[in-house]
Amino acid sequence: MQDLEIYIRDLEAGAVCRWLESHVEQLALDDSDVSSVTKGTGYYGDDRLKITLYPQAFGKRFTSLIIEGERLPWSSDLDCARSAWQVMDTEIRCSPGEWKEGERAEEEKWWRLDSRGEQLAVWN
Repeated sequence: MQDLEIYIRDLEAGAVCRWLESHVEQLALDDSDVSSVTKGTGYYGDDRLKITLYPQAFGKRFTSLIIEGERLPWSSDLDCARSAWQVMDTEIRCSPGEWKEGERAEEEKWWRLDSRGEQLAVWN
């Protein structure tokens, strides 16, 4: 199983569904309440996707979006973040590479996509 993870700043209700509708078939996700954990599904071709939103990740302003499946619509977190930023027009962040649960990330640089462009930056 593969996964993609991006962090969306100040996520607006309905924004994830509006974005994913053009990339995922049979989308079953209700993101009308972005203040609580939200789980849903969709299909990419014949492959089922698990979609989860975790609010208040890395502080109160970011929501973590995780998409899991055998095949995914994007080949990397950065490709996924680029696609999301084009539609949502809010700051999107993602890991620059293969981060594993339990590894220190405090000094790691993250991709930050916003109106200033794409930059590697320390999270805080």
